[in-house]
Amino acid sequence: MKKTTTALTAMKRKGEKITMLTAYDYTTASLIDKAGIDTILVGDSLGMVMLGYDDTIPVTMEDMIRYGAAVSRGAKETFVIIDMPFMSYQTSVYDAVKNAGRLMKEGHCQAVKLEGGVKFKEHIRAIVDASIPVVAHIGMTPQSVNTFGGFKVQGKSYEAAKQLILDAKAVEEAGAFMAVMECVPAKLAELVSKSISIPTIGIGAGAGCDGQVLVYQDMLGMYPDFTPKFAKRFSNIGEGMTDAFKAYSSEVKAGTFPSEEHCFKIDDEILEKIKESVL
Repeated sequence: MKKTTTALTAMKRKGEKITMLTAYDYTTASLIDKAGIDTILVGDSLGMVMLGYDDTIPVTMEDMIRYGAAVSRGAKETFVIIDMPFMSYQTSVYDAVKNAGRLMKEGHCQAVKLEGGVKFKEHIRAIVDASIPVVAHIGMTPQSVNTFGGFKVQGKSYEAAKQLILDAKAVEEAGAFMAVMECVPAKLAELVSKSISIPTIGIGAGAGCDGQVLVYQDMLGMYPDFTPKFAKRFSNIGEGMTDAFKAYSSEVKAGTFPSEEHCFKIDDEILEKIKESVL
């Protein structure tokens, strides 16, 4: 059965941790689905790990729809969330609802995610009123990287910590059914998680959140450009892939691949007739 918003909310009430990983293609989504992960986030992080940008700013609606639809086709039971990219919702409440609708209709997801707290309360409410489930994203919001002056931990001062709590309460009040907290001190994130009724998903926010999310390339050692402090490497798949590519290259250059077992056969008599009649 496909996971639902109500099922995910119930997990918080029962004290069950929620698992989330990013995915950007059908094959990876299928593997994540098979592993029993609760939710998949088609993050605008694809700008970096899939498209090679320095940050998420250049990612477009078309990017999110194309990658999101591929993931949705691979996720049979896992709940799929698609990020709203930079400037797809900031411009107006109307644009927010329109673009959220596009992600649902064309990306075939079950929810959308947008960055921001108090400032985007009305945007969230309008999207929810349009019957579109919303995941909020507070704390370190990557689309605001230029405002923050880089990817920095948020909520360390009294005022910043207070604002984080206000943001969490605002998105809950607006109707978001879940909130992602990124790069937030662990004790503060735990306090926030206990102060709201909706599930919190941490990324660099400690174990006190109701669930966790990681970019799958980070946890598999597949993204060499940068490894965040919060990203535990669960396997060195990236290293294994590089070794496999090298082995393939060596065998091709040595002429040992493809071997007979990887080739198709033709009757020698037919081959002789071809040589006589054509060559």
